[in-house]
Amino acid sequence: MSDVTQCPQCATRFKVSEEQLAVHDGMVRCGRCQNIFNAREHLQEEEPSPQLSLLIDEEPESALAQNSSEPAKLTPTETWHFPSTVKSLTEDAPQPDLTPIPDLTELEDAPTTLAQQVQFVDDPIEENGETSRKPRRHLATFFGATLLLLLTAQAAYHFRDTLAVKLPGLKPLLVQLCDRLGCRIELPREAELLSIESSELEADAKLVNVITLHALLHNRAGYAQAWPSLELTLTDSRDEVIARRTFHPADYLKDADELQSGIGHNREREIALRLDTTELRPSGYRLLLFYPQ
Repeated sequence: MSDVTQCPQCATRFKVSEEQLAVHDGMVRCGRCQNIFNAREHLQEEEPSPQLSLLIDEEPESALAQNSSEPAKLTPTETWHFPSTVKSLTEDAPQPDLTPIPDLTELEDAPTTLAQQVQFVDDPIEENGETSRKPRRHLATFFGATLLLLLTAQAAYHFRDTLAVKLPGLKPLLVQLCDRLGCRIELPREAELLSIESSELEADAKLVNVITLHALLHNRAGYAQAWPSLELTLTDSRDEVIARRTFHPADYLKDADELQSGIGHNREREIALRLDTTELRPSGYRLLLFYPQ
C-alpha cells in the first residue's frame, strides 16, 4: 500500500510505501530540494487521476436528440485521444530519494561544553570582573596591614619592659606612649635568670628570739632586672612548717635609688633580714625567690 506525502519546503508530492516509511521511522529526503522531513506528518489525500477529470466535447443538442435512441457504437480501430499535455501522476512526478539518510543526531547542534561556553564570554565582561576584583584586593591588603599593625602594637605593649632594656633607643618613645596609656616601663622580671647563691640563719648572741637571714642574690642576665620577692619558710626538727613569710624588695632594701635601678646585669647582692621568732625556735628553713603576678 502506498500513500502520498508532500514536501513542506518545495510542496512536491510523491508516493511512498509503508516499507519505505518503516526504514527510518518515516523520515525521507525530497528528491527535488533534498529536504529531510517526516513523511507521516505530511501525508496528503490522494487526488484522482487527471484523466478522470477531462472534459469530453459536448455534441450539439440536435445530434444528441438524433442519437438518443441508439447507443453509440465504437469500431475496433477507434481509440481515446487525450491532449499531449495530460500526464499520469506516476510518470513525471518526482520520486522520493531512497538513499540511506544519515544519522539525524549529527545534523543537530551538538551541546556545547563548559569550555566552549567560557570562550563565548566577551572580553569586556572579563575586564569588568578583573576591575571589580581590584578594589577587593586593595581592601584585603588594607585590613591585613591594619591587623598586623594592631598585633605589633599589642606585642610591644606586652613586652614593653624587655624592649626598653634590650633596645634602649626605643625607651623614650615607650615612656611617652605609656604616659598617654597610663602604664609604666618597668625592669624585666625573669626569675629563671636569678639565683640564690648562698643563705643562712644566724642567731643573735644578745637577743634570744632574734635571728638574722643572710642571702646572696645573683643576676645572670645581660641586663638589669627588678628585685625579686623572697619567701621564707621556717621548719621544726621534724621538717614541719611552723611559719612562713614573704618579703618584698622594700622590706630588705633601704636605698630608694637602688630599688628603682634594680639588680645590675651579672651582679651579686647580699641582703640581711633581722627576724623576731619569739617562741618558734626553728631548726630549719627554706628560701625561695619569685616575682609576684
